[in-house]
Amino acid sequence: MRRWIRILSVIPALVILFTCVFSAPASALSFDCDVEQYSDSMLMVNLDTGMEVYVKDADTKRYPAALTKIMTYIVAAEHFDDFDTQIPVKQSCIDAVLNGGMTCSGVDWYVGESLTVEALLYAMMLPAGHDAAMVLADYVGEGKLQTFVDLMNAKAQELGCENTHFTNPFGVHDDNHYTTARDLYKITKYAMGLPLFSKICGTPTYYVKEDDDVPFITTNWMIDSGRGGEYYYVYATGVKNGSTQEAGRCLVANAVYDGYAYMCICLHAPYDETKDDNEQYCMIEAANMFRWAFLNLSFVTPVTKDTPICEQKVDHAWDTESVLLVPETDLNVILPSGYSNGDVKITPDSSDSVSAPIGKGDIVTTATVSYKGEPFTKINLVSNENVGVSPILYTTDAIRGVLTSPWFLLAVGLVVILFIVYVSVSSSYAKKRKKDKRNHSR
Repeated sequence: MRRWIRILSVIPALVILFTCVFSAPASALSFDCDVEQYSDSMLMVNLDTGMEVYVKDADTKRYPAALTKIMTYIVAAEHFDDFDTQIPVKQSCIDAVLNGGMTCSGVDWYVGESLTVEALLYAMMLPAGHDAAMVLADYVGEGKLQTFVDLMNAKAQELGCENTHFTNPFGVHDDNHYTTARDLYKITKYAMGLPLFSKICGTPTYYVKEDDDVPFITTNWMIDSGRGGEYYYVYATGVKNGSTQEAGRCLVANAVYDGYAYMCICLHAPYDETKDDNEQYCMIEAANMFRWAFLNLSFVTPVTKDTPICEQKVDHAWDTESVLLVPETDLNVILPSGYSNGDVKITPDSSDSVSAPIGKGDIVTTATVSYKGEPFTKINLVSNENVGVSPILYTTDAIRGVLTSPWFLLAVGLVVILFIVYVSVSSSYAKKRKKDKRNHSR
């Protein structure tokens, strides 16, 4: 009996644990920000915690322009085990770029030669080289551009990008070629874990060969101290910008300062390709957003693993009716400097009772953490003590549960019906025998 009690008693705990593991964290917090903005969509994320600190239409579909090449990088980089692999620069690839109304960035100078994968990645990411993207896509897709595009879309699905679809590896406009600020965060964050990505996207100039006279030059002026002028931002570390008439100005930028790292994604800022004096609006607002974050946001620990959160009712316990719940770990988050303790609320997601036994540190439920009423993450709540099970209470409750269960009541009802039928049939049979006996005696 004790063995079965122990086995049955862990089922509720397993259900709770399963729920905790697969529950999706909330992440929709957007702090007040007085930075002048130009982009129609924006997302700013603290890279140390994955916490969103500013959100503006982050799930609205936008055209990504050359930011497309971040996904092109992913598909190409994951295809090669060795970035020193030599790729032939074919005239057919250059012709396809020019015939498609696109421009070349300098890879066309090497037609008939071969360039390494690394060199092509630099040529693609720094000057937004359509020619480099075409050479890589042609090689990986074995001459079929659509094969490469299919790999891009498959990767987007794998990364959980729900509002992204690609039709080409360059970023040229197509009504069916789109993404969102939040999906771009997922894509770029993944790319940052791939070889050379962060290094390439943080490099202002790159020479393919030592004797080359002209380097590949980044279009991201935020990281180019020599050419960036007013757009140069000393704490910027990458990643990429782009623009088309339909996409407007677009940017994914990273910056690091004093132990804090942020990514800022800006989409659909003003741009008119018929004018030469267009401001780099995305770079202006990204730099200002970084300054705002570095000056106004900081790591804090509003609650620790010893902070009491609530009490949860416990069934089948020896000598208690509830257990005190505390956070599983210290809660380390990004909040505005000078925040008030009352601004942070922790609300348990369930008040349902749980069954003993419960061990100290066992996950009992989850809780939603909110800042000024806006939920932004979830935490696990664990028991602060050991709670033993009472076999008597458990057995009594189990019996009560059986006796009041619909299946038991249905079974009892069937037995009663069968008994009534049996009595009725027996009575009729007895009357018939009695009648037959009287008739036989006559």
